Amino acid sequence: MAYVINDTCISCGSCAAQCPVSAISQGDSQYNIDADTCIDCGSCAAQCPVSAISQG
Repeated sequence: MAYVINDTCISCGSCAAQCPVSAISQGDSQYNIDADTCIDCGSCAAQCPVSAISQG
């Protein structure tokens, strides 16, 4: 199951920098994770300073 970013995202970009497969991109109001590209490694969730990332 892919990780998802919730509305508490502060658009800091920390998660995108940690993603080994570049599944995270800047959206209109926050970052988004492409579920088809995500490999469920959890690197993004560990890096998020506001705990906005969890398994969907």
